[in-house]
Amino acid sequence: MRALTEEETKTMFAKLANYTGRSLNNLIAPPSNSDEAAANDRYVFRLQGSRVYYVRLSIANLATSVARHNLLSLGTCIGKFTKSGKFRLHITALDVIAPHARYKVWIKPNGEMPFLYGGNIVKAHVGRWSEDCPEHTGVVVFSMDDTPLGFGVTARSTVEARKLDPTSIVVFRQGDIGEYLREEESLFTT
Repeated sequence: MRALTEEETKTMFAKLANYTGRSLNNLIAPPSNSDEAAANDRYVFRLQGSRVYYVRLSIANLATSVARHNLLSLGTCIGKFTKSGKFRLHITALDVIAPHARYKVWIKPNGEMPFLYGGNIVKAHVGRWSEDCPEHTGVVVFSMDDTPLGFGVTARSTVEARKLDPTSIVVFRQGDIGEYLREEESLFTT
């Protein structure tokens, strides 16, 4: 497990900033009090193989005593780097990015199951949107009772989406919590 290089950090932060915006700083900000114990409780990003983990610094320091081939996972898996160098967010990152989401979409109960089965979100299933959401930006998808269900990319801005017919796609699915069941054999393999 090692720290990310500068290029890897830029690639990963660009992807995370698409969903969180300026509140990305809250993920990596050191604690407000400055004693050494609190400094070790800040969160860091570490790379194991091609996967990036979000973990407390004190735990990451303890993990250095474990051989790399014996260490399978540590902390929360945020995503992985592809062979071409791009960064892909995993559904396991939902708990980290949902509280810091810049743009949100809430879907009606009749739209939850199609989304959780891997479908995109159509206009008829949208309960409400964040205001002034631009086209092709990251959104976190919530149920109407504020349970995070996944994340995606907007197909249209909120202004354009109001003019569309009910069967038009407004959010392209990138990840949903149904993946835990659909891809359980391959989700955590190395």
